Amino acid sequence: MDPGMIGVLGIVIMLILFMTKMPVAYVMAIVGFVGFSLMKSWTGGLNLLSRSMYDAFSSYGLTTIPLFILMGQFAFNAGIGRRLYDTAYKFFGGVRGGLAMATIAACTAFGAVCGSSPATAATLAVVGLPEMRRYGYDDELSTGSVASGGGLGMIMPPSVVLIVYGVLTEQSIGALFVSGILPALLMTLLYFACIYIRCLQSPELGPPGEKFTWAEKFKSLKNMADTAVCFIVVMGGLFFGIFTPTEAAGVGAFAVLAVSVIRRQLDWKGFVKSLYETLRTSCMVIFLIAGALVFGKFLAVTRIPFNAAGWISGLNMPDFMVLSAICLIYIIGGCIMDALALIMLTIPVFYPAIINMGYDPIWYGVIIVLLTQIGVLTPPVGINVYVVYGVAQGVIGKVPLEKIFKGVVPFIIATIIGIIIMTIFPQIILVLPRLMY
Repeated sequence: MDPGMIGVLGIVIMLILFMTKMPVAYVMAIVGFVGFSLMKSWTGGLNLLSRSMYDAFSSYGLTTIPLFILMGQFAFNAGIGRRLYDTAYKFFGGVRGGLAMATIAACTAFGAVCGSSPATAATLAVVGLPEMRRYGYDDELSTGSVASGGGLGMIMPPSVVLIVYGVLTEQSIGALFVSGILPALLMTLLYFACIYIRCLQSPELGPPGEKFTWAEKFKSLKNMADTAVCFIVVMGGLFFGIFTPTEAAGVGAFAVLAVSVIRRQLDWKGFVKSLYETLRTSCMVIFLIAGALVFGKFLAVTRIPFNAAGWISGLNMPDFMVLSAICLIYIIGGCIMDALALIMLTIPVFYPAIINMGYDPIWYGVIIVLLTQIGVLTPPVGINVYVVYGVAQGVIGKVPLEKIFKGVVPFIIATIIGIIIMTIFPQIILVLPRLMY
């Protein structure tokens, strides 16, 4: 059988297995192993499987992932999200739709020490939903803003998705991190505009809350001190070349732990829970990477990625139309697949074509994260929506799932607008990495 046909058959089998809800990492590893073995030899397949697993779990570069996850878990269990929301609330809560804006701002700030979209959404849902319910906010706006704001944790460094992209494409993780700062801030402003326009059209969605004096606002900034210190230490060290991304992750985790212990906001139970969740999440992510490595090697011997790159490059279409088609595939794929799995599955196919067309790999990495950010909001996967749905039942009562999905639609539109802006003006993404180097 033609190698290309074997590759296509492997992809079809993999998609069928996905529908059985079998873990994505296992599916990619099994299909990659069997396909590679059929094309080469069973001995070669076993060697590939063992080598890929060993390489993934022994990689020094990948230690960045558990360390940054640990940093986020310390921040989550120490209640940093609650303090950030308090500060954002004092600045934005007095205007119409201000509590939803405060939630978005707190999500952006919390993403700077977390890097996980579901964790950011869960943290701010616990804090923000009861406050918005107390001030008469419509559940559609409140839950939609929390779920969408949580997505900012994917783009604001340190981002686990950007780390995985950097590992798969051999791009500088430090450059990817700093490239996500301005896009995260731009998306925050676009989400603000989205909330403002909605409340302008329907004032009952977000009535103004309590107003605070400027003295109270500035006093509340001390709540952000620990987050600011940790972010400056990590990103400043990376930007000025003081330490590597792996060292930055270790320093960041220690900084958050030290601040939390000094402020007596992380007890022994929270510490143990942080370690447990870090171990669980890290194993899941690294198993995904190992499975993707096996499947990627299988695709490589079928020549599908190279043939696809050549086919895309040879299309008699403008580059921006090809890029638009790839973006559409990511948006549709995000509806049915986890963000990390989607990235690891598609990078071997689309990345060579993107490079052949002359696009910057750092720019492309940020665009991919923004596209997969849409996926955490769209059904049927929509993990952030389900996280907010689950948290809401415990803090404000049951909110219909369809209402939350309806609430995130305006933010999805804002995200697409942001992607278009950053495609027209790629300097928004690239200016900081170029300064860094």
